[in-house]
Amino acid sequence: MKTLRLITVGGVIAYRALFNWTRPAIFVGTLLVGPLFQLLFFAYLGRQLGVADDRFYIVGNAVLCATLACVFGGTLAVGNERRYGTLGHVLLSPRSRTVVFLGRALPYAGNGLLIAVVTLTVGAALLGLRIPVAAVPGLLLAMAVGSLACAFFGLTLGALGLRFRDVWVISNVAVALLLLLTGVNVPSSALPGWMVRIGELLPITHAAAAARELAAGHGLAAAAGDLGREALIGLGYAVLAAVLLKIFETESRRSASLETL
Repeated sequence: MKTLRLITVGGVIAYRALFNWTRPAIFVGTLLVGPLFQLLFFAYLGRQLGVADDRFYIVGNAVLCATLACVFGGTLAVGNERRYGTLGHVLLSPRSRTVVFLGRALPYAGNGLLIAVVTLTVGAALLGLRIPVAAVPGLLLAMAVGSLACAFFGLTLGALGLRFRDVWVISNVAVALLLLLTGVNVPSSALPGWMVRIGELLPITHAAAAARELAAGHGLAAAAGDLGREALIGLGYAVLAAVLLKIFETESRRSASLETL
């Protein structure tokens, strides 16, 4: 019970304290309007080039748009503690730092899910995509699993912030790789084999594939395999984040470099 409270309450408090949206207009413009224009850009580009239909781009970009909040949020969940000089207070806590930081991924995953739902709804309405009502619960599940996996991926990058100074470079490169390698805007069949293999290890690749199956009306059974793989990838990044946080915490204590910027 105490662990659950630490994860939920601690994650929400950290989200409110560290997430730098000072005005709602900034949140709306950056995380809601921006991804929608990205969706429209790739959808119309796809129409011109004849690469794929609107469903491919609408669903793929709806899943992809969660990465902005999840990757940067998960990264800043650790990086901002060091930036603002509060990391030492967290590490002095008698509670498990692994639980504290893993719990911080949850609010960002919820944030990503909200953005994905809004983008999918508005994008489908603007471009005339009809999604079967029966597919809505499965789509929500696919976007939730993808957002959670992406948040743990961001937390893994944030763990590197205990070792490297500029986490922004890491986050920007990661977001670019997700855009290119996960098959959300370029069909996997058009990518070189090595890119496809890397993309299969990244979050949202399988969530986007599952969401497309569901949006096409194929049912949850057809998407179950991709959903399971996405969940395993998310679990893998959660474990990796926990291990890296422990290793870098120990090394930083030894070298007295926790607050070095």
